[in-house]
Amino acid sequence: MTRYDDDAERTFAALPPAQGRAFAQTWWGRSWLKALEDAALDTAQVKTGRRLARAGAVGAVSVRPGRITAVVTDRDRTAHRADVLLEKLSDAQWDRFVDLAIERSGHVAALLDRDMPPHLVEDAATAGIDLLPGLGDLEPECDCGAWDHCGHTAALCYQVARLLDQDPFVLLLMRGRAESTVLDALQTHGGAPAQESAARPAGVDAAEAYAAGHVLPPLPALPVLREGPGVPPSLETEAVPPAGVDPVALAHVASQAAVEAHRLLAEALRGEALGDGQALQAAYAEPTASQDAVRLAAGDPGPEVLHRLGEGSGRDAAELAVAVRAWRLGGAAALSVLEEEWTPEDETFARARAALGAAWGEEERPSLRARANRWTAVGAPHQLRLDRDGRWWPYRRERGRWLPVGSPAQDPATALAAAALAADEETA
Repeated sequence: MTRYDDDAERTFAALPPAQGRAFAQTWWGRSWLKALEDAALDTAQVKTGRRLARAGAVGAVSVRPGRITAVVTDRDRTAHRADVLLEKLSDAQWDRFVDLAIERSGHVAALLDRDMPPHLVEDAATAGIDLLPGLGDLEPECDCGAWDHCGHTAALCYQVARLLDQDPFVLLLMRGRAESTVLDALQTHGGAPAQESAARPAGVDAAEAYAAGHVLPPLPALPVLREGPGVPPSLETEAVPPAGVDPVALAHVASQAAVEAHRLLAEALRGEALGDGQALQAAYAEPTASQDAVRLAAGDPGPEVLHRLGEGSGRDAAELAVAVRAWRLGGAAALSVLEEEWTPEDETFARARAALGAAWGEEERPSLRARANRWTAVGAPHQLRLDRDGRWWPYRRERGRWLPVGSPAQDPATALAAAALAADEETA
């Protein structure tokens, strides 16, 4: 058996005032405070202690097996020594605790990561080992003469909750074991160095996370999406940029990253609200380098950046301008329709012809010449292009080049009418 670390002691410097923050952020820190608040007979003294701790009236805290000590200064500048006692675990209990810690994968790694696995605490409690204090376990002693928790011992408990948040080994020391002793025992019993356990991936398994649900606070509400993207920091400084870095291009990339992040978040939230998994998947579709160059060009960069984007995507100035036009109408889907030619199934053509026939009479029906997914009006500068989602995009011919002129429609007759309308407006 291992012996108690009766000579082990850690001293923590006085913490700054805790203005505007809760004393305990972790579930074990809140459990510590619950033991104090549930057992105190005078709630006014607990509130006094909370105010003293929040004001920074607690001096350096000494932690050793079975006892914590600090000097607490009243508002009238009177200093009092406050102690809180906590029963130490027996040697047999410590041996059983070490066995429990190494039984489940992740417990040792969590402890080394300054986390207290709730499943380990529950298993220990089932085995009769109470790591966290319960009702009446925090025994106060103060030179002010109070027989129950006074403002000074309560202030000490609140301050220790902050220390526990940072390091759960403080609790283990109060229960009788220094950190080095615990780690040596884990290494000896587990057959593997504690350093190897520390190298394991950080985290807590699902059972432990679920077990802590009753002591964890509810998740905060989702932030409200801003109306527009944020503005990146300015790069206008006196520092000379490194070789190969263009500040103008970098500023444009940063601003467009903010725009894209805002769009993705908006689409993801909209898809989540509608329960639309496909919308979520589409929102996070990874663009190709060619598509991303067009997206950046659609953000109206300067001429030099625009030229670099064209070269990088293999497009001349005219081709890039048309691609940007398509992107602004429908993003990556519209760009694919502009640049991709593919052959639909015969059934798709049959449905399209039926829709066109229903929209016009036999004599008024426009004559269309089909090639792959593109239907061109004979004798008119109109064209329809079908995307892989079954939507028709209106195009018109201008200066020898086909240009997208509107949003897509499921009905080819509607898309053809939009193409004709755009051509009429252009000649008007």
